[in-house]
Amino acid sequence: MTQTAFARFRDAVLGGSRGAAAAALAFVYPPTCPGCQVLLGRHAGICGRCWSSLRFIVRPYCEVLGVPFSHDLGSGILSADAIANPPPFSRLRSAVVHDGLARTLVHGLKYRDRTDLAPMMAGWMARAGEALLSDCDAIVPVPLHHYRLLARKFNQASELARAIARQSGKPLLLGVLRRTRPTRQQIGLGANARRVNVQGAFSVTEAGRASLSGKRILLIDDVYTTGATVGAATRALRRGGAADVSVLTFARALADHI
Repeated sequence: MTQTAFARFRDAVLGGSRGAAAAALAFVYPPTCPGCQVLLGRHAGICGRCWSSLRFIVRPYCEVLGVPFSHDLGSGILSADAIANPPPFSRLRSAVVHDGLARTLVHGLKYRDRTDLAPMMAGWMARAGEALLSDCDAIVPVPLHHYRLLARKFNQASELARAIARQSGKPLLLGVLRRTRPTRQQIGLGANARRVNVQGAFSVTEAGRASLSGKRILLIDDVYTTGATVGAATRALRRGGAADVSVLTFARALADHI
């Protein structure tokens, strides 16, 4: 048998094995909607009723913070918060409002090992951040401290960033940004406590400085709440040599919705 014929035979066998494995997986874990558990025709999908409950963030919104406005105030309008407290990053975009099904998806990915949801969520993020992706040179996820990474086994921001990089073709830089100390969970903390919690918690590795030098970076995280985490990470990236940093998250809390 020639090498070419052997390669075709091997690929056919492996392809059949993958198909059988996928069928077995679908039998044991049938595809269901992550919102209501109704059976679906394929994995990584959303039923029609749950889909209609998602609140996608679309224009009009603040050009810097991406917070949606209740009505169109004209192009280039900034929110009061963006004017009073300019963020360290250039622009922020998020795909959906952090409530209902969006919150369920975030919790499924983050706490229930539903990494299969990441490509779908990343697709929505890529559409929301299309301009940011077009302008960036590389993608960087917000890192976990290694203690929490050992406990959780994966970083949800890295899963989203990996999927966005695959879909967009943009380079993914892993390991350039690190969390230098363990921090408390941000859930339940106020805005000031969140800022104190992550202050000085990030740094760029020595090897990362060469990768970041002069680059326009797109920072990826799962949820934007007060901006404390991505703000601290942005400052570390800028100190490490990044020329510009924008932020893209899957969901955004709207406590100060205008």
